[in-house]
Formats: sequence, structure tokens, C-alpha cells
Amino acid sequence: MLLGRATRLTQAVTGLPKEYVGVMRLHGDVNDEELAEALSKFVGEVYQTPPVRSRVARRPRLRTVYELEVIEREGRDVLFRAVVSGGTYVRKLCHDIGLLLGTGAHMRELRRTRVGNLHESQSHSLLELYAAQKAYSEGDEEWLRSILRNPEELVAHLPRVEVLDTAVDAICHGAPLATPGVASYERSIERGDLVAVFTLKGELVALGRAEKSALDFDEGGVFVRTDVVLMERGTYPSFWKGRFRGPVSG
Repeated sequence: MLLGRATRLTQAVTGLPKEYVGVMRLHGDVNDEELAEALSKFVGEVYQTPPVRSRVARRPRLRTVYELEVIEREGRDVLFRAVVSGGTYVRKLCHDIGLLLGTGAHMRELRRTRVGNLHESQSHSLLELYAAQKAYSEGDEEWLRSILRNPEELVAHLPRVEVLDTAVDAICHGAPLATPGVASYERSIERGDLVAVFTLKGELVALGRAEKSALDFDEGGVFVRTDVVLMERGTYPSFWKGRFRGPVSG
């Protein structure tokens, strides 16, 4: 669950690989070897057309199935585990497996067990959240603090850019980040990458899109176009005093 300004981090999480555990019902008899062979055909890049009731345009989309395995089976019910890229329709995956087998199949149950590095074992029930909030309102912060996670953990997978203190407040006002305001950056950054912008103290400031690759950093100009601001304005002193009209350079 994302709370407050952390809800702005949704875009950094939704595209991450996801792990599911589900039950697929086969419409005909298939032996274990045939089933394993069919599943192996779907590991890798696959094209999927979104279901009729989906909210997106119904055109083929390239998705990735990283892992797909049978955990156990009972007759025509198959308990499986799948690790897939964001936007993959597991229900459609089950349907397509059934078509390949020639028997037909459908998904009966599905549970998402992991998104990126966030596992279901780290989740909490609504009752736990309610109890923790109630304890907090009565002056006990310990329970709620043990449940909430730092936003920095959610963006640990993103390329990291650290900025000078003099650049922070302008970024908080939505200004793009120019190269003179950058203290350090990961050399793997490519143009268009979603990156996380941090202070020198490791505080998350914003998310942005790289305007150029790390290889072109020395050319100067705008390095990151600010997209989502997480840090409150005024957290760091303003060094541009309202006169800023262009990219922040520190």
C-alpha cells in the first residue's frame, strides 16, 4: 500500500516483473510430459492480445514470461507458478496453453505473490493497518512504523542520480535537472530511462526521465526531466529565490 505522496511512485512499481501462483483447469486429459513441454513453449517473449473486457486497445503486445512451472497437479487441476513482465495477462496465458495442448484450459484461481522485490510475506491485512493506525492515534508509533516502508525501497531498481544540495529545491518545484547540478550518476543510464533523483544524504527527491544517456553527459544541458516530485518544497533552502526560468544547474 502506498500512502500520501508515495502514491506518486505507482509508475515505478507497475512495470516491474510480477510473480503469480494460480490454478489452471485443463479441459481434457494431458500427461505430465505433454504439459511440461507446452509450458516451456511460453517461456520467453510472447505476443498477447488483451481480453475483450480490458481497458486498453485490443492489439498484440509483446510480453515476457521469465519463469513458468508446475508446482503440483491433481487430475486436470494444475497449480502453477509464473514470473512475467508487467502487463501480462495470466488468464490469457492459461487459455493459450490450452489451445496449444489441443484440450482447452482456463484459469480458476490466481494470487499475486511478488512485485519486483516486494513479496506477499511483507504484506499486512486491513485489520492490522487499522489497529496500527488506532495505536498511532493513541500515541504509540512503533506498530505503524514497523508496517510502513521507506519510499526509497520502492525505487531501488531504478538508475540513481544524486544532486547537489543547491539543486534540490528547484527540482521540488518541477524544474529539470541540468548537468552542473548533478553530483553523481549511474553510467548505465540510457536516454528515456526512468531514474530516481536523490540528495547526497540518500533522500528521494523525485522521479524523472533521462534526456540523454550517461555516455553523453559531458555534452551538458538537461540531463533529467522531472516527472514526479516526492520531496516537499522548502525541505532544502531555495537558492534561486523565485527567479528561476530554466533547468536547474546547482
